[in-house]
Parts: sequence; structure tokens; C-alpha cells
Amino acid sequence: MPADSKREVGRRIAATRHARRMTQADLARTAYLSLAMIKGIERGVRAPSDDSLESIAAALGVDPGRLATGDAMALSRIHTAIPAIAACIAAYDIPMDAPRRTLVELHAATDEAVNWRLAAQYTRIARAAPALLDDALRSLHHATGPDRQQAARLVVGIARAADAVAYKYGHHDLSARLIELMRWAARQTEDPLVEASTAYVRTEVFFAARAHAPGLRALEQAIHVSPSPTSTEAHAALGALHMRAAVIAGRASDADAADTHLTEARRLSRDVPEGQYQGTAFGPDSVRIHEVSVAVSLGSDHVSRALGVADEWAPPRCLPAERQSSFWIELARAQLWAGLPDDAWESLQVARLVAPQHTRGHRWARETAATLRRLRRGGAEELTAFAEWIGAVQSPG
Repeated sequence: MPADSKREVGRRIAATRHARRMTQADLARTAYLSLAMIKGIERGVRAPSDDSLESIAAALGVDPGRLATGDAMALSRIHTAIPAIAACIAAYDIPMDAPRRTLVELHAATDEAVNWRLAAQYTRIARAAPALLDDALRSLHHATGPDRQQAARLVVGIARAADAVAYKYGHHDLSARLIELMRWAARQTEDPLVEASTAYVRTEVFFAARAHAPGLRALEQAIHVSPSPTSTEAHAALGALHMRAAVIAGRASDADAADTHLTEARRLSRDVPEGQYQGTAFGPDSVRIHEVSVAVSLGSDHVSRALGVADEWAPPRCLPAERQSSFWIELARAQLWAGLPDDAWESLQVARLVAPQHTRGHRWARETAATLRRLRRGGAEELTAFAEWIGAVQSPG
């Protein structure tokens, strides 16, 4: 049973079902469960098993983590997928057997995996990634001409989705290997914008190693060789690199470089509508979120900058769930530094509501929850339950 109470899980399922304009009978039929079971689960008198919860989530078109914030099933999926992902990319540059799916089929599956990544639905990615990576690599080795470039793009997209799982769950060695695979495939697309997107993702390697100054140099080199921003896509690619450079400059305690890159990102965003470009969200709203990220990266002396953004703005729901969640997690950190623990607690709750899997795997969310728990000490059962869920404190027994 998930960490939430049966009543909470039932309420979430019912609310999601209503949002999908489905009846209980529709849900029971689509999830291959009995109507009596669906009614009992929604009333909170029955607890769904992991298999039942997964069937319900699939019928509703959401990740199980949207319905139950406990993650026993998510962790099981991730731990099963990690060795399978590692195995299928072990010899990525060696020719393989013929692909089992057409490029059209792979394209549709890759688009779906990209959407799962943006929505922080990591268990879905974990289940699909090994077979998808294998088929995309097969296609790349067997395709020629334009088809080969398209297959290379698919490898980049799927590897990036798989990397989200590896990186968020602390498998940094596998993450680094997936990024090397992305860079290898990106060169074969012969598209500098795809290569720019891989430079953006490569920054994870520097974050994981806390090698912030080298990471900033790598991003500035990528910015230097990026194509001139003569199209919306090129504006977005360059702007995303500047956003990323601003954050890692902040982690390197280089406030001047952070401000320079943030200013460039802001300038480029003026001509770009908010959207997803090469798998990365960019636009005016994304830049605002990165203003908070930069302030938090620079440390507690820059809290007022983060709070200033939040005082007049909040991320719209149309933004990817992972990015919204990051905003609330980083804002919570700033609010805690500013002596606003109640506000920090509220921000963490919003982050979990938006993207539970992303929030639970975020180191700063865990650290903030642990600090809030220590500050309150006695009472605050809801905060204690949250801290136990996120792994900030040990649950009793």
C-alpha cells in the first residue's frame, strides 16, 4: 500500500477520473477491475495493490505517482530498469540486429517518452526505456541518409528520457554514460541545435561532480559554437544554454557571470513564445524560474532576489511539471533561509502536488524538509509524515 491513507488515494483517483470525464464504470472497464473495487477504492475503504494502482493510473493516463505519493512501486521499477538500460547501451557503437519497429513507430514512442520526462513520470520511462533504446540504436545502425539522421535524433531523445531517471535517482555513472551516448548520436544528426541540447544536458555531469567552474567553461564553449539565433528554435537553444550557464555560474559563486548569462537568456526569451524546444522548456516563464534558481545557487545572501520573483509571479500550470516543481523546491529553500518556515512548508507541498516523484528525489527538497522537521520538533504530524515520505527522517518501525 502507498504511504498515503486509503482515503487520500481514493480522493485523488476520483478527482482525476472526473477531470477525464469518466464514470466509475468507464474506469473499471478500462482498468480491467471490478466496479465494486473501484467504488471501494474511491470511498477509501479499500487499498489498491501496486498492480491495481498501476492499472488505474494507466486507464487515467497518468503516472501512479500522481495518485499515490508513496514510492515502493516506483523504486522497484527504477531498480529493475537501471541494469537493463546499462546493458543495452554497453556496446552502443557496435552494429546490431535489425530494428523491430519502424521509424514512424519509434518517433511516436519517443515523443511519448519525452512528454513523460517533462511531466516527471519516471516510472513510465523506466519501464519503456530499455526496449526503446535498443530499437532506436538498431535503427541508427541500419539506417542510411536522412533516415539515419532521424534515427540519431530518436536515440538522443530516448537517451535523455532515460538519463532523467538515472540522474534523479542518483545513478550518476549511468547518467554520464547516457550523456556520452547522446553526444555520440547528436553528432550524427548533423544538426547544431541537437548538439546544443546535449551540451545543456551534459551539465548534469558537472553538477553531480560539483565541478561547477569547469561546467561553466563547457557551457560557454557550447554557447560560442552555437548557430546564430536566426530562428525561433535557434533563439530557444541559445537561450536555454544561457539559462543553464547562469545557474552553474551561481553554484561556482560567480555572481557576475550568472547575471551576464541570465541577462542574455532574458533578452533571447523576448522573441520566443514559451514552449518546448529540442526537449527543453524555454521562454519568458522559464527564464523567471531560472532567476529563482540563480538566486538560490548564489546562496543565502541573495534570498531577496528569489522572494522578489515569487512575490509577483508563480509558474503557470502549462509549464512542464518538473520545471514547476523545481521552482517551488528552490523557493522553499530561499524561504527557509529568510526565516519563513511556514511559507517553505507550503512551497514543498505544492512541489509534491505538482510532481511527486521529482520532489521526492530532489536533494534540496529533502534537506529543507529535514530542517523544517527539526525546527518544529514536537507535533506537526503532517510535516513528520512528509519528512518520512521524502526520506528526511526514518519512519518508526
